[in-house]
Amino acid sequence: MNPIYTVYIIQSLKDDSFYIGYSANIEERINKHNNGNSRYTSKKIPWKLVYTEEFSSKTNAIKRERFLKKQKNRNFYLRLIQNKN
Repeated sequence: MNPIYTVYIIQSLKDDSFYIGYSANIEERINKHNNGNSRYTSKKIPWKLVYTEEFSSKTNAIKRERFLKKQKNRNFYLRLIQNKN
């Protein structure tokens, strides 16, 4: 059985900023963000998961993560999150 890769967006409850990443174990990854085990996100704890997309291929997940990170546009992320929910 192949793992499912999740591209995710988390939002800081401290300053409303977003962080985009991917993981084969989303629950564990979110816990790492909220436990301060991720250097970039440790200063903006707590985080909440606001968006996910699943991929059967790690390559496609990485491509999507890079695309989302390149947007650097808060309104783009907000629309994406709103349309998913």
